Amino acid sequence: MDVNCKGRRAVVTAGGSGIGRVIAETLADNGARVFVCDVAEDYLEAFASARSDIGATRADVSSAQDVARLFDEATNAMGGVDVLVNNAGVAGPTKRVEDISDEEWRSTIGVDVDGQFYCARLAVPLMLEAGQGAIVNISSTAGRLAFPLRLPYATAKRAVIGLTDTLAMELGPRNISVNAVLPGYVLNDRGRRVMEAKAEASGRTVDEIKAIILSRISMRSGIEEQEIADLVLYLCSHQGRHISGQAISIDANLETYAGMDKLD
Repeated sequence: MDVNCKGRRAVVTAGGSGIGRVIAETLADNGARVFVCDVAEDYLEAFASARSDIGATRADVSSAQDVARLFDEATNAMGGVDVLVNNAGVAGPTKRVEDISDEEWRSTIGVDVDGQFYCARLAVPLMLEAGQGAIVNISSTAGRLAFPLRLPYATAKRAVIGLTDTLAMELGPRNISVNAVLPGYVLNDRGRRVMEAKAEASGRTVDEIKAIILSRISMRSGIEEQEIADLVLYLCSHQGRHISGQAISIDANLETYAGMDKLD
């Protein structure tokens, strides 16, 4: 089966590096026109140098003004938008609830939840003009499992699932699919940084944290960024057009985060 996104016009947030970059490149390599944003200038510069065929701009998705400019630029570059991949997210603090500051809470919710709403709000009218659309919201296994010491992040990622469910019902009659993808332990730099933060907060070594995580995954394995990108590609393709309202875990069956809350 030849899965492709030929003719689709996609916005990918936080597309300058990591999972977002792999998603953007996978969509582009399979026929889509793609426009990305990122907050990191160095990532954007490296990305633009490597992929001149993909449009890029700096934007902070927690800012409604930045998102408005992003969609103006994307629409001007591609003539419209019919795919949105809400990938931008931050890990937030690794702390006990009583130690989390107002700013840490708000900044996590601002990027991980507000940003997805701001983008969807502007993408939908463009999809209605196109007569079709696909929205993929990147959540996390933390959105379906309790995740001790990661309260802002887990709360935000569960909110993303609620956002997805409601948008799917609202937009289905208008030929727009909406799904959430829930990665587990991803074998990338961000996954490594999260483990390092968990190790520092809990007094364990990184190897001990990794062993604990893997012991809670049925397949005893993390996942690759490309696996996530391939799933997103399918959901945004013609072949995946009737998949909607789903929260799809790609995590080798991560069972629980229990036991990750030891701090002493």
